[in-house]
Amino acid sequence: MQRLHTNDPGFAAAFAAVVSDRRESDADVAQGVSAILAEVRARGDAAVADYTARFDGHDLGDDWCIPTQTCRDAFDALAPALRAALELAAERIRAYHQAQLPEDRDYVDASGVRLGAKWRAVDGAGLYVPGGRAAYPSSLLMNAIPAKVAGVGRLVVTTPTPKGAINPLVLAAAHLAGVDEVWRIGGAQAIAALAYGTDRIAPVDVITGPGNAWVAEAKRQLFGVVGIDMVAGPSEILVIADGANDPQWIAADLLSQAEHDPAAQAILITDDAAFADAVAAAVEAEIALLPTAAVARASWDAHGVIIVASSLAEAPALANALAAEHVEIATDDPEALFAEIRHAGSVFLGRHTPEAIGDYVAGPNHVLPTGRRARFASGLSVLDFMKRTSFLGLSEAALGAVGPAAVALAEAEGLAAHARSIELRLGI
Repeated sequence: MQRLHTNDPGFAAAFAAVVSDRRESDADVAQGVSAILAEVRARGDAAVADYTARFDGHDLGDDWCIPTQTCRDAFDALAPALRAALELAAERIRAYHQAQLPEDRDYVDASGVRLGAKWRAVDGAGLYVPGGRAAYPSSLLMNAIPAKVAGVGRLVVTTPTPKGAINPLVLAAAHLAGVDEVWRIGGAQAIAALAYGTDRIAPVDVITGPGNAWVAEAKRQLFGVVGIDMVAGPSEILVIADGANDPQWIAADLLSQAEHDPAAQAILITDDAAFADAVAAAVEAEIALLPTAAVARASWDAHGVIIVASSLAEAPALANALAAEHVEIATDDPEALFAEIRHAGSVFLGRHTPEAIGDYVAGPNHVLPTGRRARFASGLSVLDFMKRTSFLGLSEAALGAVGPAAVALAEAEGLAAHARSIELRLGI
């Protein structure tokens, strides 16, 4: 874990190194993914089956697709408390995303030109659900429910089943979210199958969902063939906290992301050096209690950072430079700092709003930009599953009002056919 103080002479350089630390895939991953994509495009199902046997230790045979009845059975078999928790999460996620639906526009402007736009869902969406180190029903809900709210007609899930093992919670979530197809494939080969299509799997229009470096790289390389939500890297959390917090709470918050991946990053900014010491000690104590201790330890030791600032007034500028996936503001007046934070995937306000609540039942999406992409990107929403089609309609009078200007611009650009198509209608 790295300890910095904003007053240290070398702080600017040390902090810049933290900001620029990508913690993402290297050239070897990119080359390996490119080879997999080419194989799946050329050989289709045969390549997918070969890679599944190689990487997941599972011979697909004729066992490619999990029946919807199996998903229903998994849901029915849940313990009542767990079923109620999934239902609560789904209800809150659905309500939050329902409010995101955009409105169509249709109006006539002062020149008599009819203008507008219609929003429509894509025909098919593919959702990647991890099944190796991380098998999360919450991620399925966070991806599938916005797609359903958007009106996507065909919802397809791919999820690896290592050694043939199926995660019943993922299947239960698939039933609850109304998924149409669940395929037992993962990795870059699953992304390729969704994008290109195979004999068994029809292609989709948009692919979303988290995955490892190979999945993220496959989505990056296939953007343009299909739409994607984002290129996701390792998890991140930035906690801005004063000394009035319980250090154990803050330590647990930091580890909630560190336990995801050895490349995840947890950062604390505080204005209280004694509190920083207490949190560092609490992290050590909390790690010892975790079943995920090995992963959390690797993340904290390699990428954990504690920054002691002279004042929390310095925190927003640091936060904006980091543009972190998750930002907690654990102070008496979080709104004051929140007003100055321009770049963050999602912000958690107050001492009683741990990031983990947002991963499950709060409502906003937990699929968020990482790797400083919050500077220009947003979390997953219904808009990721929709596209806008503009339209316009001109009467003869409206064309007479605006057409001459269009002719002048077309002629200035040397596009005579453009100008003529308007001139003929204007009779000039």
